[in-house]
Parts: sequence; C-alpha cells; structure tokens
Amino acid sequence: MGAYHTIDLELNRAFTLGKQEWDSVAQDRLDLACDPSQRADLAAIVMQEGLAHICLVTSSMTLVRARIENTIPRKKRGSCTQHDKAMNKFYEQVVQGLVRHINFNVVKAVLVASPGFVKEQFCHYMFQMATTSEDKETRALLEHRPKFVMVHSSSGHKQALREALSDPAVASRLADTKAAGEVKALDAFYNMLQNEPARAFYGINHTERANEAQAIETLLISDSLFRSRDLQTRRRYVKLVDSVRENCGDVKIFSSLHISGERRTMMTQRAIFPVPVAELSQLSGIAAILRFPMPDLEEEEAQETSSDDDNT
Repeated sequence: MGAYHTIDLELNRAFTLGKQEWDSVAQDRLDLACDPSQRADLAAIVMQEGLAHICLVTSSMTLVRARIENTIPRKKRGSCTQHDKAMNKFYEQVVQGLVRHINFNVVKAVLVASPGFVKEQFCHYMFQMATTSEDKETRALLEHRPKFVMVHSSSGHKQALREALSDPAVASRLADTKAAGEVKALDAFYNMLQNEPARAFYGINHTERANEAQAIETLLISDSLFRSRDLQTRRRYVKLVDSVRENCGDVKIFSSLHISGERRTMMTQRAIFPVPVAELSQLSGIAAILRFPMPDLEEEEAQETSSDDDNT
C-alpha cells in the first residue's frame, strides 16, 4: 500500500491481481475503478471552440471519459461558412461522445460549461440533432433535457470544471448527487462543532471512543489514512470504518483524486463543491458527527488541549 510497481499489460488480455488480504475499503475502490459509470451520478462537458472534455464526477474522483479536439477556422469578414461547418462537426462529435460514455439511467445532472455562448449553441445543436435523429440513444436525449445545466467556465480544459462546480446557480440542481454529500457532511460537522461541540469530534482516539459507544452517525475519513506504510495503522482505520457501518453509521471517504479536492468550500449559496480533503487532513484526517452528545469526551479533549498549552 502506497508503493508503486510497473508491469506491461496487453490490451484486451485478462489478468489476475492478487494479494493475501483485501479489506473492505480496497474492495470498494476496486469496484468503483472497474466501472465508475455505474456510480457516477454527475456528468460534465467542459468545452470551448474546438475543445471538449466529457467527464464523470464521482464522490471520490473525476474521470475524463472523452477528449474531443478539432481545428476551427477563424471567422472571415463577410463569410462564416467554414467556421460554422467546423463547429457543427465538432458539436456532432461531442454529442456522439456524450451518448457513448454517459449512462443517463444513473446520471442525475449534466453540467455544460464553457466561456461565451458555446454552451448555448451546443445545447441548441444537440437537441435539434436529437429531434431529427433516427438513432434511439440520440433521440433519448430529449427525455433527459431537464438534466442539462448550463454554467460559465473560463475554458474547455478539465481544470475549469472546478469553476463550474462552484457556481451558485447549480447548487440546487446538484444537491442530491453523491459527489455533493462529502461537502454537506463536512459543513454539518463544522456547524455541529460550533453549536453542539459534544456531538462533533476529530482525531482517531476520540473517534474510536465514540464508536465504542455506537454513537457515530457520520464518519468522515481521508483516503490518505488507508495508504499508511504501517500495516497495523491501515488495519486500525479499516476496522473503524467496518464497525461504523455495522452500527448503521454513514461513512464518507474523502479522496485527493477529486478534481476539486485541493481546497474546501462551504455548502452555502456561494458554492456547492469542492470535496474538502485538504481541510479534513487538517483535522488529522478523521472526524465524526455523533448521534447523541458525549460530554465526557468533550471534557477529555479540553483537558488534553490545556495540557498541550502548559507544555508549550
């Protein structure tokens, strides 16, 4: 765990990957990696003239499913024919990529982000194409029209997705996606820490104490803890996750693989996303919201803080 190995694999050739012990966290990550489209309930098209990225956004990572890049001639004075033809061909390729890579039975929302009016022109072309197409999958786009949300971005590069996810206009549309759940959970933790501190704790020792009392309602944990080089440390965190789930608690695993996992943004009218793995890491990588107050833990935490201050 945490180490890297290189091996050559041939395309379409089956292989078996094995190790002595697969814990529940590793199994979940493998299942997601094998078929992320079955869990990604948010899709995004980040585009500009001649460039588009079709992405799937899960609660733990952002995956680029297709990159479309075409050369678009500049508009000439008095004639835009070549430019318009190139843009229509580009839009058609994006629609084909969308139909090929997005499972609309799973996806709840599709962000279409671009600078200028590219997003509006693309959506207009896409639904016109769906109206006249004889292909069933393309025509089905009309049924999913309410899922499309247009939002501004500065470019068509993948990094611009962070801007699109932070637009307040998309907050209500994305509120029920799994990828927004981590932000909601961390915001709930901070609110609880401020208003009912006896129900919000962080650090492995306090979290384990709360779990022993079956008090954890929501566990927030950074995936970096599962990459510790010490086997016993990894097992300790996996055991905690399994125990919380057995006690009907909700587990939120925060991942640095997410496109917006570099910083934290509050789930308010200002923004919806980014997944706040960096902020959680500042809290030792693990935190918990409790079902009921545990004032004894709060007093213990206060005593430890006072002892640390005395030592310094």
